[in-house]
Amino acid sequence: MRVGLIGAGRIGAVHARSLAEDPRVGRVHVVDTDPDRARQVAESIGGQVADDVDTLLDTAPDAVVVATPTHTHADLVVRCAARGVPVLCEKPVFADPATARRVAAQVRATTTPVCVGFQRRFDPGYLRGHDAVRSGAIGRLCRVHLLTADPEPPPAAYVAVSGGIHRDCQIHDFDVLRWVSGREVVEVYATGANRGADYIAAAGDVDEAAAVLTLDDGTLATMQASRYNGAGYDVRMELAGSRATVAVGLDTRVPLRSAEPEAPPLAEAAWSGFLDRFAAAYRAEVAAFLGLVVAPSAGGPSGTSGGLAGHATVDDALQALLIAEAASLSRRERRPVRLAEVRADTVPAGTVAR
Repeated sequence: MRVGLIGAGRIGAVHARSLAEDPRVGRVHVVDTDPDRARQVAESIGGQVADDVDTLLDTAPDAVVVATPTHTHADLVVRCAARGVPVLCEKPVFADPATARRVAAQVRATTTPVCVGFQRRFDPGYLRGHDAVRSGAIGRLCRVHLLTADPEPPPAAYVAVSGGIHRDCQIHDFDVLRWVSGREVVEVYATGANRGADYIAAAGDVDEAAAVLTLDDGTLATMQASRYNGAGYDVRMELAGSRATVAVGLDTRVPLRSAEPEAPPLAEAAWSGFLDRFAAAYRAEVAAFLGLVVAPSAGGPSGTSGGLAGHATVDDALQALLIAEAASLSRRERRPVRLAEVRADTVPAGTVAR
């Protein structure tokens, strides 16, 4: 296959290596607004540089991976889908509900596979958690807890355009909660605090966040997020069932120390960040996408939630964004927010991932 890579930044370089190492890919064409950066990434994998996006799409690549800044995602996804080029786009595809509804409708009207990069769906731990819930191995799901904690905050320039901690950071938790549980979120009650750098508060954001989410079967989920977890990168999910409880992310590199005197110390250094923690998931995500391109019938219609070989679809991304919108509104107004308040004119609820 000939695959285009649009965006040669940090995550773009990661995807470039995954593409180059896959035996199904014969050539990778790299596009970036910085020609030097595009050339460096292309040379590192034995790929080629394309002048711009139009030039790339005019060559009719077999697939495209989008790893550009967030504000460019929606336009690139629509352009690729309209040309029938399968696309894997980093999250988030859109920054606001109006754009989300428009893009989801446009993609849904095509038969082009469009996958969204919620890579936790391809992490071995989250996959086992998903299977434990869906198979009934832990019994009836009673409660869920999710945590995403960064060792340090993003730079000020990024925070200013990120959309906030709920849309940028916790949106991974919102997606994986739907995917693992198989349920929809119906209500969110969120709060937050500013305990660190002034530029985060100046952007209208918080650096510590917590939320309680109610699922459509009454299951309660609690969430926490932090920009100042000095011990290391900590991402976990606890699934408590009526027969058993399992924890995702409780490995030898979790930055968590037990206060019990007989508890063993960590065997390895703590995770340093998301690229370190989810390296295998990113590779598996790209491999699954390429498999979908080779055999489209292995997935499903582009608008079918979870129908694209396990990937999140634009409809899944839309639902995750709406949960983030509800969390932001709840935190601002200090009240519980029903998803029905922000879900009007979207795809029907209940299309949760299989």
